[in-house]
Amino acid sequence: MEIIDLRSDTITRPTAAMRKAMAEAEVGDDVFKEDPTVNRLEEMAAQRMGKPAALLVSSGTMGNLVAQLAHCGRGDETLLGDQSHVFFYEQGGASALGGIHPRTLANADDGTIPLDAIEAAIRPDDVHFPRSRLIILENTHNRCNGVPLAPAYTHAVGQLAARHGLKLHIDGARIFNAAVALGVDAAELAAPADSVTFCLSKGLASPVGSVVCGEKDFIAQARRMRKSVGGGMRQAGIIAAAGIVALTEMVDRLAEDHANARKLAMGLAQTPGLEIDPERVTTNIVYFRVVREGMDAPSLVPRLADSGVLVLPTAPDRMRAVLNYHVTADDVERALTVFRRTMTA
Repeated sequence: MEIIDLRSDTITRPTAAMRKAMAEAEVGDDVFKEDPTVNRLEEMAAQRMGKPAALLVSSGTMGNLVAQLAHCGRGDETLLGDQSHVFFYEQGGASALGGIHPRTLANADDGTIPLDAIEAAIRPDDVHFPRSRLIILENTHNRCNGVPLAPAYTHAVGQLAARHGLKLHIDGARIFNAAVALGVDAAELAAPADSVTFCLSKGLASPVGSVVCGEKDFIAQARRMRKSVGGGMRQAGIIAAAGIVALTEMVDRLAEDHANARKLAMGLAQTPGLEIDPERVTTNIVYFRVVREGMDAPSLVPRLADSGVLVLPTAPDRMRAVLNYHVTADDVERALTVFRRTMTA
């Protein structure tokens, strides 16, 4: 049985070009900054984000962690969305390892945090309070239907942060999805941020790796933080080689994933027992609800899997499907057939 895996875009396997590049990569010791392929990837990534410097890390979680550790000291406070990946899915690493205090603010349905809510949450200079140091945004916003944050909003947050002497970090795990969906350059989305992390291992299909970008002094500090959490890598050019292919060959094709996501959303909207607003699907992430009486998301997942369609439950009545490099338009049609058959059985 052919499996259609919609659990995440992290399931992507490296392309033939990536495998060839990895096998032939020129390598050195990256801790000594002597791996030429890593150096090339970091230069490319910095240029794509419009930043002076970049640092290869093993994952997006590590990238967000070292960014927080580089920006904040123990007892400092970050302001971030209550639906953000940093808060929800990164094991509280900044608190556990850096003594950094997270202050969550309600995300709107479009992934934004109202500007007045951010400003109201910034602490005054008082010995009773932690110091507000860092605002964190997420683009695209995973738990808010994969929505891309518009440049105007991000610029407004950047201006607010600057007025109050705070830094802005963007968890841009899927920032290239945002750029493609909005028809803008990724550097424009990253411009207001003091730092930005993006993943090579999601829609861009690299087997491993993320990149943190920012000013040279910040990246130097982030490199120290990477080492302190065990992330100093040696002949990492083998990883970086796939990342170079990802940046040169895999960005523009993200539009295919977005089109397939809309196709899936339209079909799910017509499936009995499921509920979704297709107009809210703008990138490659599709959230939908199970509304059939007597059925819930956790029980539906194995029934779909028995027919070859893999999805993730994210709440008792909520499910997520993520389109990716390995899922074609024909696969979407087959998946919809499985959904219809399962929901009407």
